[in-house]
Amino acid sequence: MGKSSEVITMGCRLNIAESNAMLERMQQNELDDDIIVINSCAVTNEAVRQTRQAVRKAKRNAPNSKIIVTGCAAQVDPDMFANMPEVSNVIGNQEKQDLSNFMALDEGTIEVRDIMQVKQTAPQMVSSFSGKSRAFIEVQNGCDHRCTFCIIPYGRGNSRSVPSGKVVDHVKKLVDQGFQEIVLTGVDVTSYGPDLPGQNNLGYLLERILKNVPSLRRLRMSSIDGVEIDERMFDIISSDSRVMPHLHLSLQSGDNMILKRMKRRHSREDAIDLVKRLKSKRPEIAIGADIIAGFPTEDDAMFENSRTLISECEIVHGHIFPYSPKVGTPAANMPQVNGALIKERARTLREECRKQSQQWQQTLIGTKQKLLIEKGGVSGHIENFATAKLHNHDKNDGNMNHVSNIEGEIVPVRIIGMDNDNLLAEML
Repeated sequence: MGKSSEVITMGCRLNIAESNAMLERMQQNELDDDIIVINSCAVTNEAVRQTRQAVRKAKRNAPNSKIIVTGCAAQVDPDMFANMPEVSNVIGNQEKQDLSNFMALDEGTIEVRDIMQVKQTAPQMVSSFSGKSRAFIEVQNGCDHRCTFCIIPYGRGNSRSVPSGKVVDHVKKLVDQGFQEIVLTGVDVTSYGPDLPGQNNLGYLLERILKNVPSLRRLRMSSIDGVEIDERMFDIISSDSRVMPHLHLSLQSGDNMILKRMKRRHSREDAIDLVKRLKSKRPEIAIGADIIAGFPTEDDAMFENSRTLISECEIVHGHIFPYSPKVGTPAANMPQVNGALIKERARTLREECRKQSQQWQQTLIGTKQKLLIEKGGVSGHIENFATAKLHNHDKNDGNMNHVSNIEGEIVPVRIIGMDNDNLLAEML
């Protein structure tokens, strides 16, 4: 491969997984041309702006390279990228799975087909890796729901699932390679299964993985929709120690009227009840959540309901998104909230999450935990997804050689304090 051939990833874990697969195929086929693939994100206007910025930067840094834009933003608005002078080709989300599209297209060609016609995931299992420790596996793609703020279904198509047998086989392969933690990812992971024959759902998939891969140490899920957690899945999450005590919920708002206008399928009360039920069964479980600040029509009282939801659901891993209208979505036509107020509300929600997280982290000081040593060999995540750093193992420390050879291992530690927003740990 040419020196400047690379894949630049914007956005979610699924994009990371797919970028890894593209890069693997480019390397396996010894693609010699200097190609830079920008795997774009469309979830917010800011994500699209950053993608365009990445295109310009890539061309400045490698003026002789061929710039190809793919991903959700390219799927939704291919002409926008095709009109950028830096871009050679625009390729759709499904077309990016075919390496020939990277080479065979004439300069300026757009290869973006109707994503709604795609009925199955790519034939290969897509995975990506975090150092030597964690592997992300795509088990599902697309979404059948139409939340009024979201453009992603038009970038990913309808929901489709990878057969459970293929998932299990791939998990076995990765565990045999030494990966200690597997993260199941997708666009709407909890919608897994209905398109497959038989009685498939995410709970069934979790059961099969845990039963058939007994050597798997850790199983984690990316963002999930709490309304789709059935009793089978609830029992597994709340009782099986190999399923990590950490759930990231797609909540979006804490106000019932806003949730209705978003076309979400849960209420504020549903979210609070789910968290209470989970914590009653497994008190150590940590809750993360996506919340949108400043959705159209959100007044002060509605915003306050989102702010207080953070403490009522004990949200310690918060992803806060300032609302931005996406052309083609119903919410873009609703009465908008002032932009400056949206930013202020987003800051407030982030600060609430930070306070909740710090209070929670304080309760972990003095406890024994299991730390997965990740890239760099000096830090990683404990089971509840809190980040912990090994005390006295900085890069300039003489102990670096000692810890670097345990990267990818799960080690017992004691939490001894905090360093900004991270825990400090000592090995036992």
